[in-house]
Amino acid sequence: MTTGTGTGTGPARLRTLVAGVGNIFLGDDGFGVEAARVLAAQDLPDGVEVADVGIRGVHLAYRLLDGYDTLVLLDATARGGEPGTLYVIDASAPGARRAPDAPALDGHRMSPDAVLALLDTLCAGTGARPPRRTLVVGCEPQTVEEGIGLSPRVAAAVPEAARMTGELIRDAAVV
Repeated sequence: MTTGTGTGTGPARLRTLVAGVGNIFLGDDGFGVEAARVLAAQDLPDGVEVADVGIRGVHLAYRLLDGYDTLVLLDATARGGEPGTLYVIDASAPGARRAPDAPALDGHRMSPDAVLALLDTLCAGTGARPPRRTLVVGCEPQTVEEGIGLSPRVAAAVPEAARMTGELIRDAAVV
């Protein structure tokens, strides 16, 4: 799923990509994909694109070379809270990124950290610029075991995650 730009009007808009990431075959790991689906059905500002990236991290890194001011990743994010807890993480803050544990081109382990590391490498080689700001709207998973469907607590968090993301992108979209 990819949606075009929104229909908002007003001041000049910056380009924002909202990417739902995760594996829908691993329970709550599909949170980002489901949150992107809900968000894509909303009226969004001009310049905002929503994409279901799923597990195609390399594709996401290359897509970001097209030039976006802001990237918002929707993802299951285990941080030790109660299942369904939502987090907003500014991954562009100094020290927020950590080196990925896997090589950047290991297509089976393209976590958001690895995607951003690959993007940095691609930008250095092409002269492209990475997004100025990267945010993660994460949800504490209950289970990432094999199986389709979100746990009840994570499923209940999806509408609030879409609302939060909508606020973030509306704030980021105006110059």
